Amino acid sequence: MDSDERGGRTLVQVISEKYSPDNFPYCRGSGVGVVIRSSPQGSPVKDRLNLPRILVLDGCGITQAGDEEEVAAFCSHVVELDLSHNQLNDWGEICKILSNIPNLDFLNLSMNPLRGSYLEAGAAEVFSGLRRLVLTNTHVTWNMVHTLTRETPELEELFLCLNEFESVSVSSVPCPSLRLLHITDNQLQEWVEVRKLGLMYPGLVSLILANNSLSSIHEPEDSPQRLFPNLRSINLHNTGLARWEDILKLNFFPKLQEVRVQGIPLLQPYTDHERRFLTIAQLPSITVLNGSVVTDGEREDAERFFVRYYLDCPEDELPQRYQTLLARYGRLAPLAEVDLRPLSSVQVDLRCGDHTDPLDLRLDQTVADLKKQLKAVVQLPPNKMRVYYIDRQLGYALEPQELKYGGRALHSYSIRDGDEILVVPKMQ
Repeated sequence: MDSDERGGRTLVQVISEKYSPDNFPYCRGSGVGVVIRSSPQGSPVKDRLNLPRILVLDGCGITQAGDEEEVAAFCSHVVELDLSHNQLNDWGEICKILSNIPNLDFLNLSMNPLRGSYLEAGAAEVFSGLRRLVLTNTHVTWNMVHTLTRETPELEELFLCLNEFESVSVSSVPCPSLRLLHITDNQLQEWVEVRKLGLMYPGLVSLILANNSLSSIHEPEDSPQRLFPNLRSINLHNTGLARWEDILKLNFFPKLQEVRVQGIPLLQPYTDHERRFLTIAQLPSITVLNGSVVTDGEREDAERFFVRYYLDCPEDELPQRYQTLLARYGRLAPLAEVDLRPLSSVQVDLRCGDHTDPLDLRLDQTVADLKKQLKAVVQLPPNKMRVYYIDRQLGYALEPQELKYGGRALHSYSIRDGDEILVVPKMQ
């Protein structure tokens, strides 16, 4: 009975079909990452396969490795393997695959149903060459994670998203090589669980905790220097942080430069402008906030904004950072409120002959509209009048400007309150 009849497919079958000469008839040469392998004896492919060094076999229904000699013949040159969205549910089958791919650097097992499957520590040696491992939504256990990390001395990136972790189990053997841990969309609530990650992965440079329900950051000032001595980037998007004290705790991380904190309850009451400036002002060492670089000029603007924002706050409610910034900038006067919206109407003087009358002038109308408005006032038809604009603020230093283009809007002439509109009969 073959694997299709048992409800699954082998890696060898999928490779044979996807990369058969019918689908990839041309040899593209070794210079572009493609090698040509002769079919081993018994292979379902009678000619040759064009196999890239990066194999993407996602969503192919794979449940087993297949013939290991054929895996070795097909994949000995492969460095990256994407097996996501397959049906692999046995770590033993995965080990058969890896044991025959000696140069593998990256492995993606996302969305494979590995819940309840375990692996003896010795068998995990086949993972030893990996630098990047993706275990998203595999429901892998922490014990299995530790079994793998103990055997991967060069592992740099680990993805553990969507695994329903409510807590973190500490390994007795740390993984100092790990630089990036992606553990989003789990169910971590207490910061004490995050601290365990620092114990296990002391070399972390980037920690992505988005979409966990972390309610606060409980961290003594000297603790991050021991637990996260190399951390430069932390992502806390859509967590449950609700106090500025939690944001201030980030200042204890000695090398932290990049912070992401969008979608947290603390910042919901503020405008986008307030969120960014208030956060920048309280994190003096960060250089990137929510993906945008913080320039020196923006930092100074944010700190000045912070001083003004809390200027009238009761002393017992002032943030910790306030006194430091007050000492730097002094008591800043509130910024004047300037309305930059364009004027919709102005009051001008209408002069025609010896008569001068006040006129409420709508600036959204055109010159032609104005002439129609003036028809009844000056007793002249629009085609028999010439209309001029006089800028009173410049006195009469400039000649009157004729409004002669009927389709031009009045606001384009920069007419202001107190200016003058002059109407002169058009001569024959």
